[in-house]
Amino acid sequence: MNEFLLEYNNTITFCVEILAAVTGLVLYNKYKPTAATYFIYFLAYLSICDVFNTYVYYIKDGFLYFLRGTVFIRNFWWTTLYWKIGAILFFSFYYHGILANKIFKMILKYSGYSFLIFSSIYVLYNWDAYFVQFFPIISILGAVIVFLCTAFYFFEILNSEKILTFYRSINFYISAAIFIWWLIITPLVFYDIYNSRYDWNFIFLKWQIYLFANIVMYLTFTFALIFCNPDIDIQ
Repeated sequence: MNEFLLEYNNTITFCVEILAAVTGLVLYNKYKPTAATYFIYFLAYLSICDVFNTYVYYIKDGFLYFLRGTVFIRNFWWTTLYWKIGAILFFSFYYHGILANKIFKMILKYSGYSFLIFSSIYVLYNWDAYFVQFFPIISILGAVIVFLCTAFYFFEILNSEKILTFYRSINFYISAAIFIWWLIITPLVFYDIYNSRYDWNFIFLKWQIYLFANIVMYLTFTFALIFCNPDIDIQ
């Protein structure tokens, strides 16, 4: 199992991610009148960013050899930028658009702005560490915003007639998937201290958790894009 993860972990994750993005693009016209089109753009954005994230494999023996010895030899900086910060900003924007409650929308709006300002200042203040590690505080604050987004959405669903047809709404599956993903992954940031080449047992365990969470999330997105009715949506 460990050898399998070592060789195919990234490949499997990328395949299910591409599957969700391609499904969204193929079914784009189905969701064209709704806010779900932004989510399809987001899936494509993630796929492109993850492709770029593999640049580190071309530094040691590839055409990016000139980056050896620079701060770009690791991709912590890029993952932090496009996922740990970028994804959170997208979700605050997306849920601000689909929620109806003005108070909820205002909370998400200012939470997103505050998160961006704090993250920018924190990264600049810890500029050297930005290239060699992830920042737990950014991960935790990002998880809080995701939980706010999903909690507000579920609250609106429970207090509207949409509860009768929630299982046909793509936003329900998006909310459930990202809530579960962040619920599973966020606690791992407290154990990053063990993430060294001297503790491969922890590394393989973390890879297993990430792989399981990614497969569930992206397959849920794919299923939702195929199954859901674009007219069942909170606008």
